[in-house]
Amino acid sequence: MRCPKCGSQSVLVQESSTVKSVNAHHGLLWWLFIGWWWVIIKWVLFTVPALLAKIFIPKKQKIKQKFYSACVCQNCGYRWRL
Repeated sequence: MRCPKCGSQSVLVQESSTVKSVNAHHGLLWWLFIGWWWVIIKWVLFTVPALLAKIFIPKKQKIKQKFYSACVCQNCGYRWRL
């Protein structure tokens, strides 16, 4: 394999990854059938516990990780994806 920048043959291929954090949300069906009335009842009957839960309970987050192959030229340091 050749480097597209300098034309060198000393190229290292390695596996790399990217990590992304995504907040978990309820779906459309949950909001249509449960969410619209549950949120109202929760805030009317449980205002103080709901406020405390908002403050102290962390949000649910999912982590998405994607893998890809990257090439690195050993001479010039140019990096590209396969």
